[in-house]
Amino acid sequence: MVDFFQSVLTSALGKNDVVLRHQPIGGGCINQAVRLTTVSGNYFLKWNKAQVDMFEKESLGLKLLSKSGKVSIPKVYQSGELEGKGYLLMEYIEPGKMDRGFWQQLGNGLAEMHKSTNAQFGLNHDNYIGRLYQKNTFHADWVDFFINCRLIPQIKLARNAGLISTDIVARFETLYLQLNDLMPVEKPALLHGDLWSGNIHCDQEKRPYLIDPAVYYGHREAELAFTQLFGGFDELFYNSYENTYPLMSGFDSRVDLFNLYPLLVHLNLFGSSYLGSIVNTLKKFA
Repeated sequence: MVDFFQSVLTSALGKNDVVLRHQPIGGGCINQAVRLTTVSGNYFLKWNKAQVDMFEKESLGLKLLSKSGKVSIPKVYQSGELEGKGYLLMEYIEPGKMDRGFWQQLGNGLAEMHKSTNAQFGLNHDNYIGRLYQKNTFHADWVDFFINCRLIPQIKLARNAGLISTDIVARFETLYLQLNDLMPVEKPALLHGDLWSGNIHCDQEKRPYLIDPAVYYGHREAELAFTQLFGGFDELFYNSYENTYPLMSGFDSRVDLFNLYPLLVHLNLFGSSYLGSIVNTLKKFA
């Protein structure tokens, strides 16, 4: 593998550099990742053989988030394909300890990022959430986008895999008719798209970084709901967000509704243990 690491480094940086050490790092369910220590410094490299275009889409997403200038994003050096492997070479961020200031910065920065808007919901290219394809066809209306680009594709995957029944599909179809009354109107907001604790990072100066995005322009409540799916963030994060860009009243009652999408994603990725939460939400709203 050292030869592969060296080839990536040479291709990305276009200069003579030597890999001195490589240290394995968790890369998720389908990727492998290492910290590369070289003559010129440290880099983060991840790769896989399964979906070689995934990192091109991730690179585009990271660059779009970085362009907003509101939250720190690791520098992307190169994405590409070598030796039958897709890869992404990035800046390595030395981890630090999250404190009160970290959570306040993250809440404020995310709120400012969500003020970055677009004419329509979606994105000019499709991408991935985890290893699943994420459709981002532009829609003028959030509910149309949520149904056609978020719920229906995941429901189809789950139905084809035998993970959900026709009765559950029928409940979703009933829910679609109610969504315009349940979801408040918001401008399209630039979203990270996969914002849980595993995709935030703290550097040694206590600055927040966002990693592993599934970027699109969407309803900002979808992002805030996602942060609560697996235990939630520190309360200082939510307070800071609200102080910077207040949410519309009733958000807490809509969290489960927005989280139908990530729950369907997890159902398709990891199996039926997520089905109960989906059914409970459908019973609540449909």
